[in-house]
Amino acid sequence: MSVQVTRAIFTRRVSALAIASTMMIGGSAAAQDQPAEQETADIVVTGFRASLDSALGMKRQEAAAIDSIVAEDIGKFPDSNLAESMQRVPGVALARGDGGEGRNISVRGLGAGFTRVRINGMEGTSQTGSSDIYGAGNNGRSFDFNVFPTEIFSALSVRKTPSADVEEGSLGATVDLSAPKPMDQKDDFVLSMTARGVYNELSKKVDPRASMLISKKFGDSGFGILGSIAYQKRNIREVGYSAVDILSANTNGGFCSPLGAPINTAGQTPEQLALRGVTAENCSTGNPRTSDPDAYQAIQDLRRDDLPDTPGSGAFLPRLPRYLNSEQDQERIGGSLTLQFNPDDDTDISLDFLYSRFEVTRRDNYIAAVSFARSASNSGQPMTSVRDVEFDENGSLVYGLFDGVDVRSEGLVDNFVSTFKQANLNFRRRLNDNLEVSGIVGFNRSIWDGKKRLQTYMDAINTDGFSIDFRDGGSTPVIGFGIDVNDPASFNYAPGLADGTVLGGFSYQGKPSKNTTDNMTGEMNLKWKVNDALSFKVGGQYRRSDFKSTFLRPYSADLVVRALPAGTSLADITTSITGVDKLWGNGAPSSWAAIDPEKWADTFGFDDVRYCGVECGGGDSRVREEVMSAYAMANFDLEDAIGFGVRGDIGVRYVKTDMRSSGYITVSSATSPTGLTGQFAAATNSYDDWLPSANIVIEPVRDVLVRLSGAKVLARPELGLLTPTSGVNGVTRVGNVNNPYLDPIRANTFDVAVEWYFRPGSLLSAAFFYKDIKSFIQNVNSQIPFNELGLPIELLEGTNTAPTELFTVSQPFNTPGGPLKGIELNAQIPFTFLDGVLGNFGVLANYTHVTSKIDYILASVNGTPTVTTTADLVGLSKNTASGTLYYEDDKFSIRTTGNFRDKFIRGIPASPGSDLQGNAKTFYMDASASYNVTDRLKIIVEAQNLTDEQNRLYIDSQRQDTLFETRIGRTFTFGVTYRM
Repeated sequence: MSVQVTRAIFTRRVSALAIASTMMIGGSAAAQDQPAEQETADIVVTGFRASLDSALGMKRQEAAAIDSIVAEDIGKFPDSNLAESMQRVPGVALARGDGGEGRNISVRGLGAGFTRVRINGMEGTSQTGSSDIYGAGNNGRSFDFNVFPTEIFSALSVRKTPSADVEEGSLGATVDLSAPKPMDQKDDFVLSMTARGVYNELSKKVDPRASMLISKKFGDSGFGILGSIAYQKRNIREVGYSAVDILSANTNGGFCSPLGAPINTAGQTPEQLALRGVTAENCSTGNPRTSDPDAYQAIQDLRRDDLPDTPGSGAFLPRLPRYLNSEQDQERIGGSLTLQFNPDDDTDISLDFLYSRFEVTRRDNYIAAVSFARSASNSGQPMTSVRDVEFDENGSLVYGLFDGVDVRSEGLVDNFVSTFKQANLNFRRRLNDNLEVSGIVGFNRSIWDGKKRLQTYMDAINTDGFSIDFRDGGSTPVIGFGIDVNDPASFNYAPGLADGTVLGGFSYQGKPSKNTTDNMTGEMNLKWKVNDALSFKVGGQYRRSDFKSTFLRPYSADLVVRALPAGTSLADITTSITGVDKLWGNGAPSSWAAIDPEKWADTFGFDDVRYCGVECGGGDSRVREEVMSAYAMANFDLEDAIGFGVRGDIGVRYVKTDMRSSGYITVSSATSPTGLTGQFAAATNSYDDWLPSANIVIEPVRDVLVRLSGAKVLARPELGLLTPTSGVNGVTRVGNVNNPYLDPIRANTFDVAVEWYFRPGSLLSAAFFYKDIKSFIQNVNSQIPFNELGLPIELLEGTNTAPTELFTVSQPFNTPGGPLKGIELNAQIPFTFLDGVLGNFGVLANYTHVTSKIDYILASVNGTPTVTTTADLVGLSKNTASGTLYYEDDKFSIRTTGNFRDKFIRGIPASPGSDLQGNAKTFYMDASASYNVTDRLKIIVEAQNLTDEQNRLYIDSQRQDTLFETRIGRTFTFGVTYRM
């Protein structure tokens, strides 16, 4: 018996639109080839395959280029993280954060700042924190997907080409997240519950994850209510290596010269040399000169071509070579509530509420050498001897053996809470056969609350026999510390010495701070259907975004490092970090001593630290952005008039943007308890744009679509960059100056695609896209001595940094931009054309290749470019690919997915001597399986990162010296779902 698809029966609930789309596509395609006398049978499309078919039906119907992902079941998205789900969409690449969790996305080479996200039709923002290596928190407009549990959404769509009725702001894509609605459910009453246990091989703990959804329709009244809730708790461990930066040997004054050679004064005065004990025999007090003449000279002989007169400028060493252990406690809770009134086909009113809360406490511990990051003012690198050294042909360190190195055990505790709240009213009413009105009114609030970010450390001074060894050819070194790092007696914790020597202490890496973004949207649309071939749509929208950033500053008296109380030793306030040797290897110690932050806080009364705001250099910065827009567009379908399919939309959108920002610039104050106060500053900016767009779909033969699209688009600067404020970090010697007069990034775009829907549920497609980016926003770095920045010297208190030292100060500017172009290939093939069990298999595959030429400023003097270059867009991977092989029958489902992302630029420029900071290529493989025990009960098994992939960040496109590489391990999930 030959089996043909005559109808699709969805035993898993998906949206009514998706069901209709899939039935229409599947039914019509099958019917045209089916002989009248042929016996037929029903094929039940369920689970993952139903999700794919639904998404494909939605894609085919749209005039714009849109890819969707639909929940497989009630409360069951295909992946554990929304951002991870989107990897299967062609052109989408995932950016991971701490613990390897998917954080945000880039679309067609354009990063998170170029992607707008709408939740239930309303623009939203979402912020989380992270370690500095992953860029810390975002600046108010980007969207971090890991704030939300996946279970509270039923579908997501990625819109890659604009239409006039879709609000502007995206250069890459507009992502729509949709919560489930009660009237979309097949049954009048639905209850679904899922419970999971999540195990990670590094943390070695089983964590809970649970969700529940309840939906009820009240007979023929047209009223329904749906609520969902999801909870997850995770313990994450991450181990690895970090260098923080790679610096040339001359950056901090070179090394201590050998006996008999001229003393390296490193810019110090005779008085400073005497204070630090620098003599013909000693690099510093009690620290003899042991540099090998040949090793020392080998460093001196390495020069950069642009600095031929600067010894050591071509010898590159890790700034803070260190092993790391990071542990996170995460708690994520979210929920949705929808009240819907849908009495007839002409009326649909829904009131949606959504809430999510994500709390993270991260504890980072490092065992590191700090001398290579310090100048003479901190008794740093000029007091270090070189006994042996080896470099490769690019000047990268291969092996080094050093004496007089300061070793540090450092701990960082970071606690933040991200919350998101939204309420919105959506309505649609058909007034008659030709006229329809619709709109939305909504509010949402995103809060990132950085409650604590505290660094503690203890130091071992002038240790001998410290080594860094890359000779095994690996990407990370074996580090030897020359002391027993697990013995607290090897370290010091005390006030620093007069010569600048640091003996341990603490600092506020980030002050207690909070970012709040309030968004309000009001929109009205009117659609007039002229006839079956033509309709017009007009509308207007008002949007307001209020961004507020608040930070508090501790009293200066509370920042003083105090000696341990009498009778207290370091052993009393320390703990031991264990297991990194087994989980990471690469010479990591089996254990090392570290300050216990709770014991430290109890000992020194940390909880009594006082904070203040504007009166002592803290304060608020604010940005209010108001956007008023109006549009007009025509939708057309000319198939009946010309004999083949031609449909689409054409229109124009007018947008006016007004921005007001204010903040406080830190200045000196004789009356402030910190010696600082805030001076108010304000700025305004305004611009308007006409944004035409068109999408045309041609169907020259049945089941083959040709898509054409062209538009003008814009993406606005991150809100945090628009505040008229500045700041510095005296420990890391970096600073920033914001720019409230930034213009948006503007571009002209063109897309063409061919799609072949050759069988039900099947697709082969190819697309070409081009974006002429007319302007770009780039942080331009300048090397400026602190005492020339015009900032108060009190900002350096407690940092042991001299006012004469160079700071890397960045400021955002509009730069010229450049072209971006690429191709996308996509395949979705269920093997329904095969007999027997093989017909239950299927594959998904996509590949994207993107290139760009963006003009960057590498160096400047007071913002004036002195060195420029052309490179790929930041965040752009030239090649990305995803592939899924799946099997599904009425009881059992299994699939495995591999995701490849090519290397990409994370930042440009980098530190002096290096052109960029990059991310190495990655390949992650995941798998999941489920078994339907009964119609109501399902067992779930999932696995992430089966290949045990490690993410590596590097610096400089030629040397590619490792900055950061960590292991997150494999994660396994076991669960059960019950529904009724």
